Amino acid sequence: MTSLISAQDEELRRLEAELEAQRQALSEQSEELHSRSERIEHLKLMVAKLRHVIFGAKSEKILIELEQLELQLEDDETTHAEVEAGVERVTPLREAKTRSDRKPLPDHLPREVVTHAPEGDCCSDCGGQLRHFGDDVSEQLEYVPDSFKVIRHVRPKFACTGCDRIVEAPAPSRPIERGLAGPGLLAHVIMSKFGDHLPLYRQSEIYARQDVEISRSTMAGWVGAASELLGPLVDAIQKHVLAGPKLHADDTPLPVLSPGNGKTKTGRLWTYVRDDRPAGIDTPPAVWFAYSEDRKGEHPRQHLHTFRGALQADAYAGFQHLYGKDIYETACWAHARRKFHEIHIVHASPTTTEALARIGALYAIEEEVRGKPADLRLSIRQARARPLLVELRAWMQKAQSRFSSKSETAGAIRYALARWHALTRYVEDGLLEIDNSAAERALRAVAIGRKNFLFVGSDGGGERAAAMYSLIGTAKLNGLNPELYLRTVLARIADQPISRIGELLPWNLADQLKTHSSKAA
Repeated sequence: MTSLISAQDEELRRLEAELEAQRQALSEQSEELHSRSERIEHLKLMVAKLRHVIFGAKSEKILIELEQLELQLEDDETTHAEVEAGVERVTPLREAKTRSDRKPLPDHLPREVVTHAPEGDCCSDCGGQLRHFGDDVSEQLEYVPDSFKVIRHVRPKFACTGCDRIVEAPAPSRPIERGLAGPGLLAHVIMSKFGDHLPLYRQSEIYARQDVEISRSTMAGWVGAASELLGPLVDAIQKHVLAGPKLHADDTPLPVLSPGNGKTKTGRLWTYVRDDRPAGIDTPPAVWFAYSEDRKGEHPRQHLHTFRGALQADAYAGFQHLYGKDIYETACWAHARRKFHEIHIVHASPTTTEALARIGALYAIEEEVRGKPADLRLSIRQARARPLLVELRAWMQKAQSRFSSKSETAGAIRYALARWHALTRYVEDGLLEIDNSAAERALRAVAIGRKNFLFVGSDGGGERAAAMYSLIGTAKLNGLNPELYLRTVLARIADQPISRIGELLPWNLADQLKTHSSKAA
């Protein structure tokens, strides 16, 4: 008996030591999780800061740094999840972590129901009959790769017994004459290249994994032919955009391969956005992109030679010569605020804090009036925003005297005061906006694509990119799936009379395509 008790005591001590070791391991893992959580939050903050300034940055260094941080963040979050899963596996009975931020899976996705019935049809404990009273339901998101199919067009041929004439249906039209690609495949290639930022050689590799060999050069031919076919539609979008009383304008660099020497030059993509929805006007929104070989001011002058109205843009000198009788300037408070915010991130001060708070109060008013009729927006701005602007200007003038002329804070104040009339013009017209965010949003797709493509192959490639960004961006502004829109247009445009090209504009197909999407779901 003594020997048995001694053995049990020894086993108990072994189990206690093992439990203590497990507790120590869990404590270390818990500390690691906490440390990684703090690191992830720090990286997220850094990414958010860089994203805030990325479109106004003067150097590609920020783009590279942001990409590195995002990769580092991805790796840390993956390791964090791995460690957390290990902890949960060791202590499965601990309280489950709540995931309040998880969104439900989209309703439009098809559902495949897999029923997991218990083994046997009676109770494993007592043998009693089972009665169904409910279900436990959980969902898991799965991915099924896209697939190809071949459409075989068969046209029966008939011979007339009376006159020997051959009778058959006319051949269906194709987006590209005698081309292999159907409208769905063409739309997918275009959307993948310009919407999802996958260069053609990468698409070729993806299709090869599905045993479909399509060379990069073949797809390049498709994109070129489709661009030419869609040209009249892009022209119609341009005409619609420039016919509005207000435009948002901006530009971004686009590296272009110089022929012969293998080096790149810097072209330019210009964006012009018409969107009056924030002022409660239901005119269809649209965006038109234009490409140029450089950033000379002659290009926006040529682009906007028919435009009359308010031009909301940054302080680029190339726009300044446009302002006069026909075009008047509306400046951007987001640019003015950004200059204070960039200083505040590096070295917060009472001046930058107050500047951001005062500008934030102006934006709070805009949140309230967004989507309201222009006359109501105007009256609210006059009553509430105008007094704040008067106070803000007086405060800036007083604050400016406290800083050296070489101070960055003084520079931010000078930027705002020098453009004060253009910055405050929005309180005089309910149609105008407080900033140029509409144009900056339109350029985000270009910034992402530029990281993937590195450069476009020629000036012609820049022009094609501008055309496709116009179509895709306008489809998105009208709430459409851009690939579905392109597929629909490419299936029809070859037979569409040029006089009725407007019927294929995104807003004229919106009801039909939204109905199609809901039925497909």
